[in-house]
Amino acid sequence: MESSEEEDDFPTHEWITPQSSITAIHQSDTEKGVRKICTELLDLKDAVENLCGNMQSKYLAFLRLSEEVIEIEQEIIELQKHVSAQGILVQDLMSGVCRELEVWHKCNSEAVSTEENIQASKADFSSTSESEDIKINFLETMDVFLAEHKVEEALLAFDAEEKRCAELNDSGENSSDEISAYKADFLKRKGMLVDQLVEISEQSSVSNGELNKALSGLVKLGKGSLGHQLLLKAYGSRLQKKIEAFLPLCSIYLETYSATLSQIVFSTISLAKKESVLIFGDAPSYTNRIVQWAECEIEAFIHIVKENAPPSETASALRSASICLQASLSHCSFLESQGLKFSKLLMVLFRPYLEEVLDMNIRRAKKRVLDLARDDDTMFFSSETGSPLSAAASSNIMLNSTGKKFMCIVEDILEQLTPLAVSHFGGTILHKLLQLFDKYVETLIKALPPSEDDTPIEHKEIIHFRAETDAQQLALLGTAFTVADELLPMAVSRTFTVQADNNEGSSGSSESIGSFALSTIEFKDWRRHLQHSLDKLRDHFCLQYILTFIYSREGNARLDARMYLEGKEDDLFWESDPLPSLPFQALFGRLQQLASVAGDVLLGKEKIQKILLSRLTETVVMWISNEQEFWDVFEDKSVQLERFGLQQAFNPRYALYS
Repeated sequence: MESSEEEDDFPTHEWITPQSSITAIHQSDTEKGVRKICTELLDLKDAVENLCGNMQSKYLAFLRLSEEVIEIEQEIIELQKHVSAQGILVQDLMSGVCRELEVWHKCNSEAVSTEENIQASKADFSSTSESEDIKINFLETMDVFLAEHKVEEALLAFDAEEKRCAELNDSGENSSDEISAYKADFLKRKGMLVDQLVEISEQSSVSNGELNKALSGLVKLGKGSLGHQLLLKAYGSRLQKKIEAFLPLCSIYLETYSATLSQIVFSTISLAKKESVLIFGDAPSYTNRIVQWAECEIEAFIHIVKENAPPSETASALRSASICLQASLSHCSFLESQGLKFSKLLMVLFRPYLEEVLDMNIRRAKKRVLDLARDDDTMFFSSETGSPLSAAASSNIMLNSTGKKFMCIVEDILEQLTPLAVSHFGGTILHKLLQLFDKYVETLIKALPPSEDDTPIEHKEIIHFRAETDAQQLALLGTAFTVADELLPMAVSRTFTVQADNNEGSSGSSESIGSFALSTIEFKDWRRHLQHSLDKLRDHFCLQYILTFIYSREGNARLDARMYLEGKEDDLFWESDPLPSLPFQALFGRLQQLASVAGDVLLGKEKIQKILLSRLTETVVMWISNEQEFWDVFEDKSVQLERFGLQQAFNPRYALYS
């Protein structure tokens, strides 16, 4: 009542559910759940009772079946006893019947054997007489075939007789004298047929069809090994005749004769291999003989190529050797499909010759490089030029001329090389080009004024021209820089790239092509070696340029340390803030003049200008550092170094000027 009164005390709202309604709802839900659980438990109880009843009925049925099985087993045992008794009776009956049959057969066999012996003796006599007639007729027929050289008919007759008379295939240990005599006659005529087949095979004018028939006949007669030797001998003879017929044309086709010889040799080897497989099969013993014979022929082929090649120092010889290598390796790649691998052998035999030809061509190229100086003597170093600009223009002509001529020499070598030659000899080619560029740099160094490091022998060499002016000397440096940094790497990169592309399309054998891949690292290393050679020319120029300034014509040094110790020298300015000495000021002025000339001569090559001027400054510092007489003056304790002299010698502003 209190709760109802409390509820009346508060105002009611539609959206608020009273507590009494909530309690009634939960009580009704609980009752429903309990009733549902009780119903499920009653259903489960009924199901358990039904299951127990089914199990009891099935157990009773199982007991009845067990009793019936026991009864059936007893009946089966009784049947087995009955069958065994009947079997004993049957065996006794069979044994009695067999004894009676044996007695009856013995009586009849004696009469039959007598009649058979009489008939067998008659048949043996008739067969013996017939066999003798057949043997005599066969031998007479074979004599006729051999006399008339009817090889195919004789082969068929021999084959038929061996099938008819099995004694001919025996070893002969247990045969009678009569059979042994016939076998001897048979083998004698067989040997005569072998001799005729050998004679046919050795004829120089025998056709392919006749040769194959003769060799097949030898195989049928059991002389396969002899036939294979005759096959190789016949193809070797044909190859020799083809080569002898072509040799007079070698002097006409200097560059392509080797490719034709390669075609002749390797096509003959391929044909011999095909015929060997067709006639004798693909046995390993025959394949080994083919390989040995082919190796001898390839070695003879390389020898013939060397004997008929142009002089090794000519471009034709290099071209001919490259074409020969290209053609031969391509043929080797084709032969690999037939199971013949000669690529390694070919490289072992051919590598010394091609390296010799390449070396001789590089020597010839070096001589041509030396001749560049003689050709450009009067054209490019004329004394009529009146100003530095005119001299620069003249030297620019020389830059184009010598650079192009050197690159023509290089291109002349690279153009002779075929893809596979580059593939197998790429490393050697790059090394030879480095040697050629070294010789080119040596030639340019000799064109510069000599430095104090030059040996007396070098002074005694005949110098056809000298680059006396700054413009001419800078032109030489520009030429070498252009060749080393642009033209030569471009030619090599283009050649190796193109050759690699052609190489991929021309041959598919991985073994025959041990490719020389010009990787980025190898190319950079090669260019670094070029830069080392170029540095020799640059250092020589810088050294002789600085030495001509430091030393007078009389050989006296313009830089004397005593000028920094005594204030009486005219080369010093004794002020509170002294400038560098007059020699260094003169050097700075000369470097400025050189930079101006370099801007005209080396137009567009700011890189080499900066490198050159930097190296000239380094050369001055290195000379002062290494000149012991200069430093001995300062180390003398009896002489006092003045304050201004110290500033004059080591003023930081000197570095700015220099």
